[in-house]
Amino acid sequence: MQQTLGGGLVLMLGNGSASYNYPDNNYPFRQDSTFLYFFGLDYEGLAAIIDIDNDQTIIFGDELTIDDIIWSGVQPTLAERSLAVGVNETRPMAMLSRHVELALEQQQPIHFVPPYRGHTILWLEQLLGTKVSTTPGDAFLKGMPVATPSLELCYNVADMRNHKSPEELEQLAEAVDITVTMHETAIRLVRPGMHEKDIAAAVGEVCQRLGYFFSFPTICTNHGETLHNHGYIHQLREGDMLLLDAGAENAMHYAGDCTTTMPVGREFTERQKSVYRILIDTYERAAAMLRPGITYRECHVAAWANIAAGLKELGIMKGDPMEAAEAGAVAMFMPHGLGHMMGLDVHDMENYGEVHVGYPRGAHKDPRFGFASLRLGRMLEPGFVFTVEPGIYFIPDLIDQWKAAGKFADFICYDELSHWRNFGGMRNEEDYLITPDGARRVGRKKPYTLDELAALRG
Repeated sequence: MQQTLGGGLVLMLGNGSASYNYPDNNYPFRQDSTFLYFFGLDYEGLAAIIDIDNDQTIIFGDELTIDDIIWSGVQPTLAERSLAVGVNETRPMAMLSRHVELALEQQQPIHFVPPYRGHTILWLEQLLGTKVSTTPGDAFLKGMPVATPSLELCYNVADMRNHKSPEELEQLAEAVDITVTMHETAIRLVRPGMHEKDIAAAVGEVCQRLGYFFSFPTICTNHGETLHNHGYIHQLREGDMLLLDAGAENAMHYAGDCTTTMPVGREFTERQKSVYRILIDTYERAAAMLRPGITYRECHVAAWANIAAGLKELGIMKGDPMEAAEAGAVAMFMPHGLGHMMGLDVHDMENYGEVHVGYPRGAHKDPRFGFASLRLGRMLEPGFVFTVEPGIYFIPDLIDQWKAAGKFADFICYDELSHWRNFGGMRNEEDYLITPDGARRVGRKKPYTLDELAALRG
């Protein structure tokens, strides 16, 4: 990091508590992932600097007061916590601003990653004495009108965090194993007459009984064509499909992320099976492509082409499947990317900017609909952990808009598609690691084949 940053001071601010309706009623605390990665301290009210020029690392924070102890109990001191993670210099939080001020006076560049909480933005503005942007650019120097996050720091940290260590892989596997248990619970439980909220509650119980939390808000819906549906308001009926996109975050805050589409009744209808087979074939072909040296954009386009070929057999698409994929026509049925990086964040380091994590240095995302939602497009390297999650969706409003515009009429059979507009949507997702000679699933296999789903239903 020292060679590429060229010196300066790296400023890392931990998260504090966040209120959701009045000051003493807070969301569950979640430490900033960058701070966790470098310092491993899962406590509120901390900050740190890495002074590259002076080879110095300092953690800033305040000791508990008697009021804190009354409400939260006795905890280790700041010095004890810091020593446990290999840092032997600590300072009261009040000294942080002076330390930053001195660095600016000495014309040290200040490097920080993009903030994503309003409180952190205000804190940075107070420390740096100027407005703060959330878009990465040059490291901040005294006199600049706006402080921008350090693009070079983003690339450096992304390179570190993208390549998972053996210890991290153990944590990720644990999180995925819990996640798979969540999905198995839903498959066993779902029945006509239940509500989405019943399944969501049962899935949440799996996490909470282990003392863990969700890696993201659970999606549990019989309207899978709505990609992020968190309402849990619908009653489940015979003939429905339930899409569950849910993941656990383990005690070390590593994420799991899986999606299962399951029949609400004992099995899918024949029409549902015809699309589900395309989905699973697409998923397995995409997973089989994974290896070092291939770009994930290639995998994404191949997945689109496979969906186009399958829908062509059903009379919904026409023309050359690969041409349909490269043109973007398959975004009608899969408007999102094939997957995303995963680690301490379920969309790993997304606050740095998707293009700075999931694409080569200096690259730009393809702005076309569908392609623009591909979070990971770069060449795959050993140590990368990411999701593989193709989906097939029939979104009535999108169908109507594209049909009215005559969009991709060379590839989409709108007359036949009109008979499918209320079909819904489905997705299948598991998590993968790139190895030196290929790839492997992270954690244990999630049931997803027709036979596996039927066996769990009993």
